[in-house]
Amino acid sequence: MTAFSQFFAIGLSLGALSMPSYAGTAVSKVVYPMGEIPNDTRFNDVIEILCLALEKTRARYGDYECLPSSGVMPKKRFLQELEQSNHEINVIWNPTSEEMERRFAPIRISLRKDLLGYRVALILRQNQAKIDSVKTRQDLKKLSFGQGAGWIDNVIYQAHDINVVQAQYSQLIKMLSAKRFDMFPRGVGEILAEYESNAKDNPDVVIEKNLLIYYPFPYYFFFNREDKAIRERVEAGLRMMQKDGSFDAIFNKYHQSSIEKLNLKERRIIRLDNPLLPKNTPPDALRSWSVK
Repeated sequence: MTAFSQFFAIGLSLGALSMPSYAGTAVSKVVYPMGEIPNDTRFNDVIEILCLALEKTRARYGDYECLPSSGVMPKKRFLQELEQSNHEINVIWNPTSEEMERRFAPIRISLRKDLLGYRVALILRQNQAKIDSVKTRQDLKKLSFGQGAGWIDNVIYQAHDINVVQAQYSQLIKMLSAKRFDMFPRGVGEILAEYESNAKDNPDVVIEKNLLIYYPFPYYFFFNREDKAIRERVEAGLRMMQKDGSFDAIFNKYHQSSIEKLNLKERRIIRLDNPLLPKNTPPDALRSWSVK
């Protein structure tokens, strides 16, 4: 269980003692994926947003639990889990696509303000000069990208004729060290922690210095289409957070330092189209943060 879910689960038990009872109101139990690997910290910001959205709506909707699933699982499995009628997980977060919005009910508020579409790569130290020669979309075709099996990004890269090597997330940095591909593009909020946690065992893996790849990539909460009450509550909480500034505060808490440390505004940017982007994507989901 993450620190956030522990905090809010404790808040539930304390609230039962100190808050007035909500007659006839069932406790909202919101279960999110534990992660793809043990102690997966990549989504702490999203978990904090989710649990705070539930807390913001306590007065209207009553008590709640905000808890991780009972075990780790690959993304493909928890997508399947959410679709089932008898599902433990009842909320996930994922980049949007036509398929995702057909299978699940989204809340069209970009959880990372489209920052996730900005990609900085992990590379081998000796390949920096090779990456410096990449100036255009066409040049990206000379490289191979490592990606998680089934990630939506894979379709975007393949649509631009970029060679993608897919594997389980836990194996990708080892594969980069073994020269199985040229670069491992990562989200701005992910790359620093991943680099630091893998530096000792992979000393030749470094953060690439000058390139920034961007594609429109809104990141939403998704729900089973039958879980209308939970979706409604979370959306109400998110709207409240947008108005009172707490949504922006969480974004800044987790991402402002990385934006500065990675020197995003000074990098050369190559923009890619996202062929999976739904036509009804709200403009605000793509304009809430921009490097330039």
